[in-house]
Amino acid sequence: MPEHDIPSRRAFLATGAAAVVALTAAGTTTARSAPLPLTPTCVDDDDTPSNIEGPYFKRNSPQRTNLRTPGVTGIVLSITGFVYTMKCVPIQNALLDFWQADDRGAYDNTTFKMRGHQFTTASGAYVLETVVPKDYPGRTPHLHVKVQARNGPILTTQLFFPDTLRAYGMNVAALNRRDAFLDRECEMALGPLVGNRYTAKFDFVIE
Repeated sequence: MPEHDIPSRRAFLATGAAAVVALTAAGTTTARSAPLPLTPTCVDDDDTPSNIEGPYFKRNSPQRTNLRTPGVTGIVLSITGFVYTMKCVPIQNALLDFWQADDRGAYDNTTFKMRGHQFTTASGAYVLETVVPKDYPGRTPHLHVKVQARNGPILTTQLFFPDTLRAYGMNVAALNRRDAFLDRECEMALGPLVGNRYTAKFDFVIE
């Protein structure tokens, strides 16, 4: 099969998830039609790319899944996803440490505002409740994260937004074009703005 015809791991996982949803909606999910176990067909070295840490990481962030602490304002952002091995096996108790700018494009380097760490569930899932960060000089809106399986290497990377994001009057398409650190492989799948909330999805694949 030509290389360009081989689906990436993320495409493989998304297709499998969609099939499960479709079967459930149709009321046909039975023991006979349950999804097959993940197979080595998705092993294509498609791990999540690393990115710069930047100057604002702080150790010992509080353990929490909600960064919308008192005083935090902005457009709400709910991110969900999973952490997988390179063989598509969900990783339980993987560490995710998030930090980001606020809705004014500023980092709080005095306290732990807009910072927090968490661990994945038994199914490898995580959820983060936060707000959309604003851009600041030289950077498009983004979130920083460190991801690590127990005793494994640390992945330091960033999550980005598609050009269609609308928040705080930003021209995200132009900001994305100008940001030298933008990596489209780390772009979140973003739902529509409903009320004052965006939902997003991103799965990490780590060593």
